[in-house]
Amino acid sequence: MQQTDDMEVPLLNDSNSNRQKSLAQERDGFSHQLKDSEGSMESPNLEFEYGDTDGFTAELSELYSYTEEPEFSLNRDYFEEDFKNHVKGRRWMELSLEEQRAYVMRLLDALEVTDRDKRLKVARAILYLAQGVFDECDTETDVLYWSRHNVFLLYDMGIFTALLELLSMEIDNNQACSTAVRKPAISLADSTELRVLLSIMYLMVETIRVEMEGDSPERKAAREAFKTELGSPLNNGEPFALLLFTMVTKFCSMNAPHFPMKKVLLLLWKTILFTLGGFEELQEMKVRMREQFNLPPLPEDSIKVVRNMRAASPPASAMELIEQQQQQKRGRRSRRPLVKQDSLDTYNERDPFKNDDARDEEDDPEDVDSGIEGEVDPLDRDVIIQPPPPPPPLRPPTERVSFPKGLPWAPKVREKDIEHFLETSRNKFIGFTLGNDTDTLVGLPRPIHESVKTLKQHKYVSIAEVQIKREEELQQCPMTMGEEEVEETPAEILYLGMLPSLSQYVIALLKLLLAAAPTSKAKTDSINILADVLPEEMPITVLQSMKLGIDVNRHKEIIVKAISALLLLLLKHFKLNHIYQFDYVAQHLVFANCIPLILKFFNQNIMSYISAKNSICALDFPHCVVHEMPELTAESLEAGDSNQFCWRNLFSCINLLRILNKITKWKHSRTMMLVVFKSAPILKRALKVKQAMMQLYVLKLLKIQTKYLGRQWRKSNMKTMSAIYQKVRHRLNDDWAYGNDIDARPWDFQAEECALRESIEKFNTRRYDKNQNNEFTPVDNCLQSVLGQRVDLPEDFHYSYEMWLEREVFSQPIQWEGLLQAQ
Repeated sequence: MQQTDDMEVPLLNDSNSNRQKSLAQERDGFSHQLKDSEGSMESPNLEFEYGDTDGFTAELSELYSYTEEPEFSLNRDYFEEDFKNHVKGRRWMELSLEEQRAYVMRLLDALEVTDRDKRLKVARAILYLAQGVFDECDTETDVLYWSRHNVFLLYDMGIFTALLELLSMEIDNNQACSTAVRKPAISLADSTELRVLLSIMYLMVETIRVEMEGDSPERKAAREAFKTELGSPLNNGEPFALLLFTMVTKFCSMNAPHFPMKKVLLLLWKTILFTLGGFEELQEMKVRMREQFNLPPLPEDSIKVVRNMRAASPPASAMELIEQQQQQKRGRRSRRPLVKQDSLDTYNERDPFKNDDARDEEDDPEDVDSGIEGEVDPLDRDVIIQPPPPPPPLRPPTERVSFPKGLPWAPKVREKDIEHFLETSRNKFIGFTLGNDTDTLVGLPRPIHESVKTLKQHKYVSIAEVQIKREEELQQCPMTMGEEEVEETPAEILYLGMLPSLSQYVIALLKLLLAAAPTSKAKTDSINILADVLPEEMPITVLQSMKLGIDVNRHKEIIVKAISALLLLLLKHFKLNHIYQFDYVAQHLVFANCIPLILKFFNQNIMSYISAKNSICALDFPHCVVHEMPELTAESLEAGDSNQFCWRNLFSCINLLRILNKITKWKHSRTMMLVVFKSAPILKRALKVKQAMMQLYVLKLLKIQTKYLGRQWRKSNMKTMSAIYQKVRHRLNDDWAYGNDIDARPWDFQAEECALRESIEKFNTRRYDKNQNNEFTPVDNCLQSVLGQRVDLPEDFHYSYEMWLEREVFSQPIQWEGLLQAQ
């Protein structure tokens, strides 16, 4: 179970006789509490490998809530009842492929019956096939093998298309929606049909999406065909993902509170991941696009660089700061205090900027003032706590020697940075500027020549800059540039479909993220995301309540995981497809308060969230359908699994940090929002997680706002500044570490966002508004040419032409005076 964020430290007894005893008790209690709250700070790096998804089995198990466990046997019973009536005396595994195809075809025909209950039984039988006919299997491996075999068979027989029609019927079922709206409490029973259909579709998408080494050419062809089918417009002219987005908005508008949102979001995420591609495919697409634009190759593979990074030790904890402070007060200057050695310090030198006050060394003064700290800061107490000195951490002797030589990232410089540098230099040495000319260096001293040469060596031109320049040319010279040829990529098709209602989709996703965040308080007006996890009958025993509590927490974590991964994928793909598509989504996220929402998410005991044990291994699929169910006790539920961390929670945290980075990068107004919302202490606390990738994105967010936090903050956080230098890419003439009065002044937020919005609207209008009255459309003014054009007329016009001529032309008097007056 997740630990509480706030901890209470008892006050010392004021009586002199009990002072020493109380002091000892408090010291011991505080030591235990701090150890619990900071979790694995002393532990080695978290063995976490970031990827598109978790392991295949874990992704399948998260589809089902623990409350749905009885439905596994229900699916099996409906399948066996029907199977024995048509195939007597044999099992599914014993049938030949042709016999299996014939049986699936019979199920497909039965799906079209009008009786709702019969249709549901057939759908459950199909779901049992997709789940791997687990009653005939002995091991989990067998279940996964037969599940994969059956899923490809179901797709080959056209089951997915039939399910799509049934899903559309259920979405448009107004009777079920109105019934759910009137019900005071919604449970699993209200979404049975939808859950069965979505489960089959999710199993098909996820199973076919994942490639296996032994896949036959037929399966590879089926995967490509299914990928194309999902990304292309369907019968209603929209991709499959748009149908799921519609379900999300309908649920959030309270029109369909019975929709099983977790399953919808998981299926939506996996559909986007399958049709658009994952992070490694994105990297390959980026390389190909740079080649198309004749840009130099990327200086490094960012995925490999991040994977090779090593996590740094977090800033010193409160206990270590207290020890250091107490030793300084006792005047023991001869012996160095046992402060944790920061693994970022390459040299064993004392920090020259170190302040005598230990609190200034590591703690942000705003941490206490803003009231954001989730853990106890004993320095705020009036009492004097004297804990025993902590033992030195056990570390391998080679830890300090294993640093890679040099910085992990190659530095970058933008074209506008070089222009700004030359403009400043020319004003200083010559007294006038040459605009955007970066080649003329006449009159400048030799060191400036060397500086410009170095800057140009590291100049990086992004795809976004090329796209913006191309868009400006299309806007300025529409006749000369001609009509733009837009490639029909899956991302382009998806954006075109999302464009009319994109703001609704973004707001709906953020509403769900807010409702699922662990820091959110239950409100009467908030949306109910637990419709597909709460049973019809609420628990009556303590054990049942514990199990449901774990299930609810797990349910919320999975929703956060799906939404964070979905938003990140959309942002990355749209940014590669066209920068203004990315900016449009990012601006809607900002306007919908995404920045404070993510900061609110991190304003908790992040170590407790990442190490949460909200899972019951015995109830996870496919373990629960193969093995005997052990007797669950309160102790076994509390113990949870033996993992060092929760994969999905760490994955969600990294995704949210990446989203925050994406929407604030190079946007000064949004960077100032981070400062205004006092994000520095929240982000700094997230550095306690010893995982390199998460620390990297936290440090990136801290870097962009350091110049606005003031000299005192930088002086008090030199270890964090050192970490930024070591791990984050450098921009050669970026003065992030030195506050500049000109840069630190308040920005005109509205002007910056309005200019961006204007550029986005011009882009959307030019590319997607086909009904606009284009003033640049060429007009044929030649009379002979116009009269000579062939016009296709309907057949009946030839028969009635003379009558029309008599009625409309000859019989109508022409008032020439009126025509002359009108002109």
